Amino acid sequence: MAKDPVCGMSVDEKKAVGTVSHKGKVYYFCSANCKAQFEKAPENYQAK
Repeated sequence: MAKDPVCGMSVDEKKAVGTVSHKGKVYYFCSANCKAQFEKAPENYQAK
Protein backbone atom coordinates (compact mmCIF):
# COMPACT_ATOMS: atom_id res chain seq x y z
CA MET A 1 0.00 0.00 0.00
CA ALA A 2 1.14 3.50 -0.82
CA LYS A 3 0.17 6.73 0.92
CA ASP A 4 -1.56 9.52 -0.97
CA PRO A 5 0.76 12.49 -0.33
CA VAL A 6 -2.12 15.00 -0.39
CA CYS A 7 -4.71 13.50 1.97
CA GLY A 8 -2.66 10.76 3.66
CA MET A 9 -5.06 7.96 2.70
CA SER A 10 -3.66 4.47 2.06
CA VAL A 11 -3.88 3.59 -1.62
CA ASP A 12 -3.53 0.17 -3.25
CA GLU A 13 -1.01 0.78 -6.05
CA LYS A 14 -3.01 -1.47 -8.39
CA LYS A 15 -6.25 0.45 -7.77
CA ALA A 16 -4.90 4.01 -7.61
CA VAL A 17 -6.95 6.60 -9.49
CA GLY A 18 -3.77 8.14 -10.82
CA THR A 19 -0.02 8.35 -10.48
CA VAL A 20 2.57 11.08 -10.92
CA SER A 21 6.30 10.59 -11.31
CA HIS A 22 8.20 13.46 -9.70
CA LYS A 23 11.97 13.65 -9.15
CA GLY A 24 12.36 9.92 -9.66
CA LYS A 25 9.58 8.86 -7.29
CA VAL A 26 6.11 7.61 -8.21
CA TYR A 27 3.22 8.99 -6.16
CA TYR A 28 -0.18 7.25 -5.98
CA PHE A 29 -3.50 9.02 -5.51
CA CYS A 30 -6.93 8.07 -4.16
CA SER A 31 -8.76 10.64 -6.29
CA ALA A 32 -8.39 12.86 -9.33
CA ASN A 33 -8.70 15.87 -7.01
CA CYS A 34 -5.69 14.83 -4.91
CA LYS A 35 -3.69 14.16 -8.08
CA ALA A 36 -4.58 17.60 -9.47
CA GLN A 37 -3.60 19.33 -6.20
CA PHE A 38 -0.25 17.55 -6.21
CA GLU A 39 0.42 18.45 -9.85
CA LYS A 40 -0.18 22.15 -9.13
CA ALA A 41 2.46 22.29 -6.36
CA PRO A 42 4.32 19.00 -5.81
CA GLU A 43 6.92 20.69 -3.61
CA ASN A 44 4.19 21.25 -0.98
CA TYR A 45 3.76 17.48 -0.52
CA GLN A 46 7.34 16.16 -0.67
CA ALA A 47 7.85 15.85 3.08
CA LYS A 48 4.56 14.11 3.85
